[in-house]
Amino acid sequence: VTGTYSYTFEDIENRPVAVIGAGTLGRRIALMFASRGGTVRIFAPRAEQRNSAIRYVMETLPKVLAQRDFGDVGGAIGAGSLEEALDDAWLVVESVPEKLEIKKATWDQIDRAAPPGTIFGTNSSSYPSRLMADAVRDKTRLCNTHFYMPPEANAVDLMSDGQTDRGLLDTLLRVLPEFGVHPFEARKESTGFIFNRIWAAIKRESLAVVAEGVARPEDVDGMFKVNWGVPAGPFQMMDLVGLDVVLDIENHYAEEFPHLPEHVRELLQSHVDAGKLGVKTGEGFYTY
Repeated sequence: VTGTYSYTFEDIENRPVAVIGAGTLGRRIALMFASRGGTVRIFAPRAEQRNSAIRYVMETLPKVLAQRDFGDVGGAIGAGSLEEALDDAWLVVESVPEKLEIKKATWDQIDRAAPPGTIFGTNSSSYPSRLMADAVRDKTRLCNTHFYMPPEANAVDLMSDGQTDRGLLDTLLRVLPEFGVHPFEARKESTGFIFNRIWAAIKRESLAVVAEGVARPEDVDGMFKVNWGVPAGPFQMMDLVGLDVVLDIENHYAEEFPHLPEHVRELLQSHVDAGKLGVKTGEGFYTY
């Protein structure tokens, strides 16, 4: 029924948000939804993942609010089950690994556990939500909600699964800025949405320049910093995201666009095979 997923901020400010997945992005998404005094429930299979994410949220939140002129410290709590995470949630954001079969299985479980009226958002960085909609009975409640790297990079891509309720998309466009994130809607289905599609081309060409021996990662990053005044270049950004995730994303683009160069993926694969995934393992293109 159209309209079931239309809310104002006042409707939802005292209702929880559920975040499924407690990795690099899951915990950062949870952070933003805890910044208006409300509760975020984090579900991940392992208790230590949940606890680590909660610690990150509670340690980082005061700093985020100090830099922002609005908001209140909310709470982040770990949920031992999807049912517990989803109880009375107005929104659930799925942030599990970027493998379609894992995402589909997760949405099947969320769909069975969610109360009516909960908006479904996938944080997939490259898959259209339509590809996960098989597992969801009411396809009007699902869309892409792709976060970048909050609290520093606060844009969000919104994209319909082809059947998403218009009121739901309008709700997210209206309500997400209340949490300090800024939504932009892709008007047509697009692998990589708006910005990630452009960013994928930048990453790919940066990797090609290094794979071909033209430059070192620090040269590419150095030129980005000098020319554009950005704090980090593409290789630092990839190390932060995780080179395993970057490779998954690039493999997905290559499935859709077979003409993409292989040596780029081979460079990433060599780092992944060596266990050099970036910041999270202490070494990637740089040593941490």
